[in-house]
Amino acid sequence: MSNPSLLILPGDGIGPEVMAEVRRIIDWMAARRGIVFDVSEDLVGGCAYDKYGTPLHDKTMAKAQEVDAVLLGAVGGPKYDSLPFAVKPERGLLRLRKEMDLYANLRPAQCFDALADFSSLKKDVVAGLDIMIVRELTGGVYFGEPRGIFTEGNERVGINTQRYSESEIARVSRSAFEMARKRRNKVCSMEKANVMESGVLWREVVQKIRDEEYPDVELSHMYADNGAMQLVRWPKQFDVIVTDNLFGDILSDCAAMLTGSLGMLPSASLGAPMKNGRPKALYEPVHGSAPDIAGQGKANPIACILSFAMALRYSFDMGAEADRVEKAVEKVLADGVRTADLMGPEGGSPVSTTGMGDAILAALDASL
Repeated sequence: MSNPSLLILPGDGIGPEVMAEVRRIIDWMAARRGIVFDVSEDLVGGCAYDKYGTPLHDKTMAKAQEVDAVLLGAVGGPKYDSLPFAVKPERGLLRLRKEMDLYANLRPAQCFDALADFSSLKKDVVAGLDIMIVRELTGGVYFGEPRGIFTEGNERVGINTQRYSESEIARVSRSAFEMARKRRNKVCSMEKANVMESGVLWREVVQKIRDEEYPDVELSHMYADNGAMQLVRWPKQFDVIVTDNLFGDILSDCAAMLTGSLGMLPSASLGAPMKNGRPKALYEPVHGSAPDIAGQGKANPIACILSFAMALRYSFDMGAEADRVEKAVEKVLADGVRTADLMGPEGGSPVSTTGMGDAILAALDASL
């Protein structure tokens, strides 16, 4: 039986630094747990453009289609701002999502007890928070046609089209209901059915899938603007939120800051099942490439490490090992270990990127 395969794409900025700490955990798992991954590494984003003249080489795309999972660091940076739109670093990530058909983006927002005071919201509002946003990722207004900037009469008009088919809504709603069954069995679907026909269809299809296939899951519907308000009023009322591409983009970033730092948040993008029955998948931290601190050892590797934990759970059926990694992160934070982004107003001496990795590896050792 072959080892599970993983393609690592560190990318730009702090991507290589945070990914290096994941590589240490992968090595730890081989040495201490006897779990060996077949790991390959390649380029995406600006570094790929520098070498190949494209943000994602065709050979890299082919590799991504073959492996069990892809783990990505970050892409982009001011160095590439003047590039034509078609070859900007972000196009490499979008190509991965589109060609792998990664239609369900899982964005957890979890507030560790040790960081509850770090959120801009009151501690009792965020302490114990654990929600999951399931965002449709390959349709909607970001991909709908017609789109572009056109001339009408004596002025220009920008057009983007919100478009969803029943099948696109059905498959992402199934992902949300399946996720809810593994959590607290509750889904809230968010759209704008009061003003958008696509929202009307969205609500009808989600309700139909629930009634016919998931009658055991509690389902509620909410307008997305009210959903944004409720996320900052009392976020713990939610378990799983399912929504479209545009609203999911906005709502997940809103939920991200409930936890205090983008440096803490992982994500998974899942597609259709492969021959082994597991979904095609790409895992990445929510944060960007942070070029202002790249190469300085200041980056927080936790989001990338937790993204690997999500890969263990959803792509490799290693839930116990995912729990082990997540509990190690929780212990390190409870012990007061902090990178610079997690330092409160009281100050202190932050650890480096490698220092955080050292602490998490020590906690993993202690878990055995």
